[in-house]
Amino acid sequence: MQKVRVKLAGQRDALVASFDQVQASLKYEGVQRNIEELQYDTIVSGTVYGTLLNFKGALAKMGDAVYQDPYKKPPQAPILYIKPKNTLTSHNQPIPLPQGIDQLQAGPTLGVVIGRTASRVKKGEALHFVTGYTVANDVTVPHESVFRPAVKHRARDGFCPIGPWIVEQGSLDSPDNLTIRTWVNGKLVLENTTENLIRSIAELIEDATAFMTLNPGDTLLVGVPEDAPLIKANDQVRIHIDGVGFLENTVKHENELTVKGGR
Repeated sequence: MQKVRVKLAGQRDALVASFDQVQASLKYEGVQRNIEELQYDTIVSGTVYGTLLNFKGALAKMGDAVYQDPYKKPPQAPILYIKPKNTLTSHNQPIPLPQGIDQLQAGPTLGVVIGRTASRVKKGEALHFVTGYTVANDVTVPHESVFRPAVKHRARDGFCPIGPWIVEQGSLDSPDNLTIRTWVNGKLVLENTTENLIRSIAELIEDATAFMTLNPGDTLLVGVPEDAPLIKANDQVRIHIDGVGFLENTVKHENELTVKGGR
């Protein structure tokens, strides 16, 4: 069993539980429950940072364009952007499809949750600043330019499903060889591994904290693999990361959610 921190819907605070992958259950406060029977709240509490072009294949797909204007050369430092609080949502909650947009791009990725204030951290010590790992879907409206990450495309309401729990750092042998799989409507559409990161988790933390402080509760998304799937209304997206868990959400028209919510 793995030790996880999870926040259940209606609960004020997160709790510590044991995750049994074989039985697909969580055990907490002496009770064992099937993970599908539970409702979850968003587990992360700090700022969520996304990372562009950190998978080797994603950078390779840019081809010669990476040497042309406005880029001129491959990234020399992490390309980071913020997924603000309005983007955060939890497992089994809908992903809003904005009016006038036909499809979105899913963004299966590993979330690295910071546990200690991290500033100018060296690679060899970086993982000591990590409290654990979670699954995230860095959703975006499809767009071509990555020169300046587009807020309008990446920071919409509900565009960062994350969770449903945080697996504690000590429960994983290494975060650098985790397989990430994505299913859309039950069909496997993407498989990749954190072995293919340009910057490993430790290197990413070192490079990011060289110019900014990461605080406890902040989450660093390590990047989205190449060929991330396009998704449309009523598509069910399931992301699984070995040793970390799974995240499932369904795309719903934004106006349907507004009517149901009474807003």
